[in-house]
Parts: sequence; C-alpha cells; structure tokens
Amino acid sequence: MIINNIKTGFHSLKHLKITILMAICCLLMSSPSAMADITEKTNSDALTRFGDAMSMVVQKVKPAVVNISTSKTVKSQQLPFFDDPFFRRFFGEMPSAPQKRKVTNLGSGVIATADGYILTNNHVIDGADDILVKLADNREYKGKVVGKDSRTDIAVIKISEHNLPTMTWGDSDKLKVGEIVLAIGNPYGLNQTITMGIVSALGRSGIGITDYEDFIQTDAAINPGNSGGALVNTKGEIIGINTAIFSVSGGYQGIGFAIPANMARHTMESIINQGRVVRGYMGVTIQALTAELSKQFNLKDEKGALLVDIVEDGPADKGGLKRGDVVTEYDGKKIDTPQQFRNMVATSRPGKTVQISIIRDGKALTTSVVIGELPAEQQPITALIENVLKGVSVQELTDELLKKLGITKKIKGVVVNNIDEDSPAAGILATGDIIMEIDRKAISNLKEYNDIVSRIEKNQGILLLIMRGGSARYLTISSQ
Repeated sequence: MIINNIKTGFHSLKHLKITILMAICCLLMSSPSAMADITEKTNSDALTRFGDAMSMVVQKVKPAVVNISTSKTVKSQQLPFFDDPFFRRFFGEMPSAPQKRKVTNLGSGVIATADGYILTNNHVIDGADDILVKLADNREYKGKVVGKDSRTDIAVIKISEHNLPTMTWGDSDKLKVGEIVLAIGNPYGLNQTITMGIVSALGRSGIGITDYEDFIQTDAAINPGNSGGALVNTKGEIIGINTAIFSVSGGYQGIGFAIPANMARHTMESIINQGRVVRGYMGVTIQALTAELSKQFNLKDEKGALLVDIVEDGPADKGGLKRGDVVTEYDGKKIDTPQQFRNMVATSRPGKTVQISIIRDGKALTTSVVIGELPAEQQPITALIENVLKGVSVQELTDELLKKLGITKKIKGVVVNNIDEDSPAAGILATGDIIMEIDRKAISNLKEYNDIVSRIEKNQGILLLIMRGGSARYLTISSQ
C-alpha cells in the first residue's frame, strides 16, 4: 500500500514537472510582439492606476485651497532731479509731497476651519489695505486679518462663511525624503494649479527667510503666487504651507520651501485661541558644534546643541542644565542642530514638562525641564490695527533697552522696533522712539498700548508724547 502510494506520488510529480516545462516552452516560443504587448499592458495599467489615485487626491484637496489678492497704498518718493533748477526751468514746479499709488499682490491660502479661518503666509497679506478671498467655486469674500507672525511667516485671516471645505492635517514630523508631494496654489494668478514632485530635503534652516526655520524642501514647481498654498502628501493630507523659492530668475528652479504643517498649525491655533503667538522658552543661549568643539567636549560627532549660557532662575537653570552641556534629545526626539532644538522649544506648550538628554563631561545624563513662555519683550508685537498707527511694530520697554538707547531716566512706555514704509506714521515716528503717551493717556506696557490703539478710529488723528535721543517731544499723526 505504501509502495503504491509512493509510485502514485512519483507519477503525479512527473506530470507536474511536464506541465511546468510545457508552460515554460510555450512562453519561450511566444513571439516578441506578444511579450511586448503583455509588458505594455502591465505598464499602462500601473500608470492608469497611479494617475487615477493622484486625480482622487487632487479632487479631495482642491476645494480647500483659495486665491488671495491684496492691495495697499504706498508712497512713491519724488525723483531727485525734480529739484534741479534746469529741470524746473522747463517743466515748472513739481509737487514735493510723496505720491501715492496702489500696489496689488497675489497669493494662496488654505481653509483651516469650516467656519472661515484661512491659513496663509504673512508676506502675502502684510500691510494690505484690502484682502479678497476667492474660493475654488469662484465665490468671493472680503478677508479680515486675525493675526500674523513674521517670525514663522504665518498669518491667519477670516471670512464670513460656514460649512466650508477643509483639509486633513498630516504629521510633518513623519515625512521622509523621497516622498511624493503635490503643491497646490495660484501661481501667477492661475487658479487651482497642481504641481507634483518629491520631498528633496527636510529641516532646511539658515536660509534667512524667517527667524524660525525648519523648511521642507521640494522640487514640486512653486512660483510667485503659490505662497500660502498647500503642500500635500499622497493621502491628501496637508503637510506644509508653500512659502518661498530659491531662484536667480524669479521663477521655478526646482528648489521650493514649505513651512512644516506642525509648525504652521501650532502658530495658527495660538493666534486663533489666544490672540497672539505663544512660544515655549528655556532661557538658554545655544550654538552649533564643530569638529574642534566636539573633540574638546568628548563627543563622538557634531550632532546636538551646545549650551553656552543659562539664564539665572530660568527653566533650564531650574532643571539643572549647565553651560557646556550638549543637548542630544528633546522630548524623545533626536537633536542634530541648534535650529532644530530652538524650533522644538518654541513649539512646546508653556508649563509642559519635557525630558532632555544631554552629554556633560563625556557622560550621558537625563533631566526634566518645565517649559516657560517666551517673554513678551523678546517677541516684537505688531498691532493689527486700521488707523494712523497701522504698520507700527512695538515691544516692551526694559531696563536693557533703556541702557542700549542711552537713556538714564526711569520712564515707562513701549519701544518702536519697526515701521512699514506705507504706514501713516512713516517719516514721523522712528525706530527707537519710546511712546509714552497717546492722546494724553499714559502708556506703561504693551497691553495698555494695544488697548488704547485698538480704540483709535480709522480717520482719527492722534497726539503722541515720545522720547527720542533722551529728549521728550510731542508729535502729531494725521489721517491724511
């Protein structure tokens, strides 16, 4: 019985081998054209499926990307030869006052919430008198600035509408180099343009575009007008806000930059929920490691952030960190560069306790630090106002600033740190001026300044008491 079964098995195996050999022979005897047809059909099917998948992603996300057009009035300075006697002899007296003209700008935005909050770049709407938002279905709305942050180039605007299409947020920390991405925006005003590429690099910093840089680099075509648009992955999730291009011609060169979604979302939610950007603070000064420094501090490589100063009684000091420590991990994430460490601290919630891994004297240690809030005096504040102080940025007056300005008197107020060229206060106020009173109301801090300024009417002139160069003086700014 066993022998018969074995013989039967051998016969079955023999038949199986013959069948396989016959199949192989048939395949080998097939004509080259038949083989080519099979390969062509396989490739065509694969490309069709890929194209269909990309089309589905695009249809899913396009409705949440908007066109943003802005306009603002700027002053054109009189040409120098207008004062030339020879010129006046033939053309007469020319107007001496600066001439005003309208400047328009185009950009993109992403609908962040169904009730009308839109995320875009600060440089898209900065200084704008009017903002017009055009949806994918061509509906148009007037946009209002909710808040903006030049340090990340993020701004939030609002339109009066509900039940708007939105996009799913992706986790930009999980991005990998080589992933396929789509850039969606309105380059050169061409609405709803889609370009495709890959993630070329991650964590780009030191470019000089913003204070907090952690850019996603992509070769998806990004051109003027794409700013503020969405960078999405193949799942249709937003993983970045398109913000800048590297170009010698002004057009696409294969190098574009996007703000990571996690950073953009943190800034946006802070603006919406708290009316300002709240950043984490550790109270440290950091620098990059070099080969020489790594050798001096007994390190294996140049990765990490070297602490060169610790603020007394600051969060780092209270957490036991010391000058000369090298931070290698923050909240469970590896630290390769000081910029990466700085961005992680900034996006941490004040009050959060984080685990920090360091190397001290060649030994690996771990400590806990309770994150503080970046002090207001270290965050330049731009009041979002529509009156004669529009475009004037101020910050808290501190003893350190008084010392830098060479003022020995103990005074209160806020310091002007920037003035937009098209601001009604341009040419009247100057950087470094200390605003002590507005319309005879004393200013002691940023909160009082913003409270008073927010109540000034759009066409109302004001009286200021300022300190400039150690001397007090009154100034007036008119609405005309």
